[in-house]
Amino acid sequence: MRREPAGDVVRAKQMDETVSEFFRRTILKIPLTEMMTILKTWNFLSENQLQTVNFRQRKESLVQDLVLLCEENRASLNDAALLDIIYTQFHRHQKVWDVFQMSKGPGEDTDLFDMEQFKSSFKKILKRALKNVTVSFRDAEENAVWIRIAWGTQYRKPNQYKPAYVVYYSQTPYAFTSSSQLKSNLPLLGQIFETHNSTTPLQERSLGLDINMDSRIIHENKTEKERVQRVTQEIFGDYPQPRLEFAQYKLETKFKSDLNGGILAEREEPLRCLVKFSSPHLLEALKSLAPAGIADAPLSPLLTCIPNKGMNYFKIRDK
Repeated sequence: MRREPAGDVVRAKQMDETVSEFFRRTILKIPLTEMMTILKTWNFLSENQLQTVNFRQRKESLVQDLVLLCEENRASLNDAALLDIIYTQFHRHQKVWDVFQMSKGPGEDTDLFDMEQFKSSFKKILKRALKNVTVSFRDAEENAVWIRIAWGTQYRKPNQYKPAYVVYYSQTPYAFTSSSQLKSNLPLLGQIFETHNSTTPLQERSLGLDINMDSRIIHENKTEKERVQRVTQEIFGDYPQPRLEFAQYKLETKFKSDLNGGILAEREEPLRCLVKFSSPHLLEALKSLAPAGIADAPLSPLLTCIPNKGMNYFKIRDK
């Protein structure tokens, strides 16, 4: 009987644990109200398997049962990535998306599109340019394909918990990319799509990491980004913010609503509550909210007035 080297056994076991943890964390973030819908859309677990699961138990126990079923079915890393894509499709409105528009040169006609050839070439080019990267695809409606890319580096394996997502509509010049932790890889994605949109076959073009953004690629939200940066600089300046760890707001206001009636609307006494914002560097954190796409610009004056007033305790009452 042949025995594998001990090192190979350890690596295989570790890989299993990595995939299992990926499944656990992916399932854990799915809301209970959407759990069955997303699992059925995924279509990896059979109807009979799903019927054996108690979906009314504590979520931690539910997740563990589902992970065990995935292990029984010998689920792979790609299976977990597909589940993550489906979750992201359900919650795509929570992402910040950049729009790439590609253009053809004069006299270039639209090529006949082969989705399978595109997927194969896309993955080959990325793996040729980056040593450590995993790519997963899921077809969607309207001739769109969702692409999930987990980036690594030359010395680190792909980080499955900070992927980039791309939605590409075939035979159109548009691709939508979610904000990625590794901004330096965005030009690489843009170049791949621009290459595919040209008359030269995709697999014949070689790409590297030291490429510049193709001049034909347009960020359609560039104007909005410039406005956000300008407004943020006008409010906070272009210098480091004073260090502040918290700001506290005490509210004593009557309930206001455009809807008539309701218990709160009839209440004479003001509502009282305490709101506290805390961070190791609160002002720098507030300054970064709008440029990161987490909040609209400008921020509320209740937040931006902190440096000017020199206060971090506020009491808010009705006028």
